[in-house]
Amino acid sequence: MGFTVFIDGQEGTTGLEIFELLNARNDLVVVPIDQRFRKDPAYKRERYDESDLVILCLPDAAACEAVELSPSARFLDASTAHRTERSWIYGLPELAPQTRELIATAQCVSNPGCYPTGFLLAVRPLVEQGIVPDTQRFQVHAVSGYSGGGKKLISRYESSPNQLMDTRIYALNLEHKHLPEMRCHAGLEHPPFFLPAVGPFYRGMVVKFALTDIDAETVFNAWTSKYDHEQFVQVLPIGGGNALEDGFLSAERCNHTNRVDLLVSSNGDEAVVCAVLDNLGKGAASAAVQNLNLMLGVDESTGLRVFA
Repeated sequence: MGFTVFIDGQEGTTGLEIFELLNARNDLVVVPIDQRFRKDPAYKRERYDESDLVILCLPDAAACEAVELSPSARFLDASTAHRTERSWIYGLPELAPQTRELIATAQCVSNPGCYPTGFLLAVRPLVEQGIVPDTQRFQVHAVSGYSGGGKKLISRYESSPNQLMDTRIYALNLEHKHLPEMRCHAGLEHPPFFLPAVGPFYRGMVVKFALTDIDAETVFNAWTSKYDHEQFVQVLPIGGGNALEDGFLSAERCNHTNRVDLLVSSNGDEAVVCAVLDNLGKGAASAAVQNLNLMLGVDESTGLRVFA
């Protein structure tokens, strides 16, 4: 029968995406949930205790309450609640050499956020190699598909299918729930200035920022030295090469994959850095499956795509 996995919050956008990825596999069973009891603590505790792994796709407060129900269960939490908790392992396997082993042996793993995944994979090597000081205050702009806002925002965008809402900028008070995660796991003293937006497309994401007094080749070499053997991180040629379409970089180029594309371009004195990923893929559900694979001791790429 294989491993048993219970998804708590299966009816949400991320939960549904994870369910589809896991339900297509024959090496594990997704434990069914009786919707009548989905908020019943005793019922949930039973599901937790009978499963090899519990995936939480819940609001932050509910995720914290869920963990308290079963001290012995193994949890993979897709919420924001535990991403900077020292007792939890941050589930971005490509972040550091020891991360995969830590995920594989952990009882509790926090799944990364979508924006932080792009930001961290671009920035962490630059900080580690001393190319960018840890005191740097990055100014980050990003745009995500509207699925990132959950069912309510999806409904708003799709209520008039012949005329989607336009691109909408938010977090104008410079506060965002991903900021602590971005600062902590990049090894920075300060959180970045972060201005995200939602675009008129369902899925896909690009995270971008500028660098001064750093040439593109230095950034490119830092990335290739770190990610040369990473199957889910693709370092594009300097300037983008064939990845650009008439000079444009699409936020949707990694859709339906577990891949992140990193791009650096320069005019000689300044550089622009871009990370492209699927906000529902490497930014959420596919990343959760990658972590699940590591936690269950199966091949890391099982059920995942590098290319659509």
